Amino acid sequence: MNSLRKIAAGALAAAMLMSVAACGSSNAAGGDNAGQAADANEEWAAATSVADFGSFEDLETAAKEEGALNVIALPHDWSNWGEVIETFKEIEVTELNPNASSKEEIDAAKTNAGTDAAPDVFDTGLAVASTNTDYFAPYKVQAWDKIPDELKDPDGLYYGDYTGIMSVGWNKDKYGEIESIDDLLDPKFAGTVALNGKPAEAGAAFNGFVMVNALKGGDLNNLQPGLDFFKELKDAGNLTQVDVTNGTIDSGQTGVVFDWTYNQASYEASLESKGVDWEYMTFPEAQVVSYYNQSINKDAPHPAAARLWMEYLYSPEAQNLWLKGGSNPILLQSMIDEGTVDQEILANADVLEGDSLSYTNEDSTRITEWLQENWDATIGN
Repeated sequence: MNSLRKIAAGALAAAMLMSVAACGSSNAAGGDNAGQAADANEEWAAATSVADFGSFEDLETAAKEEGALNVIALPHDWSNWGEVIETFKEIEVTELNPNASSKEEIDAAKTNAGTDAAPDVFDTGLAVASTNTDYFAPYKVQAWDKIPDELKDPDGLYYGDYTGIMSVGWNKDKYGEIESIDDLLDPKFAGTVALNGKPAEAGAAFNGFVMVNALKGGDLNNLQPGLDFFKELKDAGNLTQVDVTNGTIDSGQTGVVFDWTYNQASYEASLESKGVDWEYMTFPEAQVVSYYNQSINKDAPHPAAARLWMEYLYSPEAQNLWLKGGSNPILLQSMIDEGTVDQEILANADVLEGDSLSYTNEDSTRITEWLQENWDATIGN
């Protein structure tokens, strides 16, 4: 196993916020203008590519006419979303519930359907994306052909955007070097080793379990080795089930954490300002990855802005910002091949190398059900 080269995450600028106009306000002028606006909105909502607008410049014009974009579930310190939002200068962005789960994103679309308060776009895990396509509008960005086929819906309903690599991070000043997860059984780690949530409920914890299971000799069909290891951690008094937050990281309550590399980069940057050295590493034999997915709300209140946002996210500018934030953007290999990747960022990035460990929706469902049956019974609530 090898320590990752680290990325120094810069301070994230605050995103510009703008209240969206109240539902129905676009009709205040009445008459022909309101009718024309409604016709344009309907036309833009049916667009499946830039060509349906005429040109990229026409898409920009349409989005600027709408003048607003609603995003949801994009924490600023998660994969550098703060800088991604700040750099999107075309129109004003309203951020809805940055800490929402993937399921809560879809719930927000249901609750606010038909109003200007609904999210225009989604960023969801694969399990949620693949089972909620009725809420998505098909749209293929200009970079469509560069997205691997296995990481996109063929009709353009959703497609991968970025992934982290599952890793273990720790307070190096306090605990020194870690070379193997078996080191975590040492009594010096008493009460401080944490998954980021419960494996049957939280994506980061689920993938942390999958990584540990692979390192202990298990596979997607043999999950017992992973559970046995966490039982050892518990019996040693080292496993804590405290929910991981920036606060628990800062206080040292969770001094060793299984989490995505982009979250580890955020912890590192936060602690660096306090003079604390946070180290993290991945394992070449168990590089667990899981892509999040972008999609457009079929009832987006700002359909042109939603499509312009998607084009921006799949541009080298935004993809490089995700790379800067510790994630692997979906277009990384094509940008390396084309010379559009930021070489300075790439030199310090957490790049997936060699084989990765991934799984299907069916695997995810089966493993989750197994964890629901076995985790609490073995580890406790």
